[in-house]
Amino acid sequence: MSTNANLALKLGRRALLLSYFTVAYNVVEGVVSILTGALAGSIALIGFGLDSFVESLSGGVMIWRFRKHGKLSKEEEESIERKATKLVGYTFFILAVYILYESISKLVFQETPSPSLFGMIIAIVSLVVMPILFYQKYKTGKALGSRSLVADSKETLACIFLGFALLIGLGANYLFGFWQADPIVGLIVVILLVREGYETLREEELDTD
Repeated sequence: MSTNANLALKLGRRALLLSYFTVAYNVVEGVVSILTGALAGSIALIGFGLDSFVESLSGGVMIWRFRKHGKLSKEEEESIERKATKLVGYTFFILAVYILYESISKLVFQETPSPSLFGMIIAIVSLVVMPILFYQKYKTGKALGSRSLVADSKETLACIFLGFALLIGLGANYLFGFWQADPIVGLIVVILLVREGYETLREEELDTD
């Protein structure tokens, strides 16, 4: 087996391990965030938890994408790559629709969330773990020439943005009682998610053409 083939297999295994970690970490983060968000009445925290599950879904797509890496023909690899990229792109819109609905509901009905110190801790932990995971997936995706893994890394990047937004929203409510920051942050995150989803699908269509 050539050096390039060995490197591709090594990168494929790394992509698979990163995907398994993505799913495991985000399932735990999602459960804790949603439970904490439900107790505090925080749409930003619940949305953050749902983002974790959507990222788990994206990670699951990557597991499907790379579990047979190196065992398929070039045509089969390319077909799976295209399908995986589209599936990851759609996950951005799934999350955006939910957060948009809940954020508007919060603003219209003036549902005030309770301050959540624990939610702020969750956001801080995520801001430590997610940048490392994003960099590793992005670097591996670029080395493999995998659009789907690069798109999946952007899902992780969106989680980083959401973590910053969550910290700002919860912090403003916890310190100053500015509860409106919570749904406003949700609306900002919706814009980021729609943009990333559109760009992912658009790039895939251009590459296909």
